This record gives sequence, structure tokens and C-alpha cells, in this order.
Amino acid sequence: MARIRKDDTVKIIAGPLKGTTGKVVRMLPAKHAALVEGVGLATRKLKPSQLNPTGGTKDIHVPVPLGKLALVVDDKTGKTSRVGYKVTAGEGKVRLARQAKNKEIK
Repeated sequence: MARIRKDDTVKIIAGPLKGTTGKVVRMLPAKHAALVEGVGLATRKLKPSQLNPTGGTKDIHVPVPLGKLALVVDDKTGKTSRVGYKVTAGEGKVRLARQAKNKEIK
């Protein structure tokens, strides 16, 4: 189970894009990856067809592996944290930010 969810703000912690932040647009659990807004944009060439007789290019998102992402806990400072879980009686499973002294996330 991934500890990062859709609409979370994440920071890339490894690779050539290290240090950039963005919002998770979509999760790809089968690939253990996520699509991050503004990160991993690429162009794909389109073949000519009946609908598009000239062909052309289209912008697509390239997935970022979850191992290269860290959850941003504080948007102002950009601090990141690992994520843990706690089971409570009323709410069920709650996400906790470990580096923020087990503060609840959302």
C-alpha cells in the first residue's frame, strides 16, 4: 500500500529533478509510481489518422517512482516526512507524519 495519495504535495528526493515539488495528479499502484504535476512532462509524436490528418505532438506525464518521492508536511518551509499509520477506534486508519512528532496528516 502506498503511503502517498492523490492530491498530496510531494518533493522529489533523488535523480536529476531532485528538490522540485508538485501535487500528485494520479497514482499508479501497479507500477509503484505517481504522476506529479509539472514533473516528468514529455512529448509523444502522433501518427496521422482520419481524425488528425496532419499528425503532430502531444504532452504526456511520465511516472515518477514512489521511492523517489517524499511527502511535504509543511508547505511554507518545504519540510518532508516519512508516513506512518495509527489505528483509532473512531476514525479507523490515520496517517501520521513521523518527522513532525507523529502529527496527523489531513
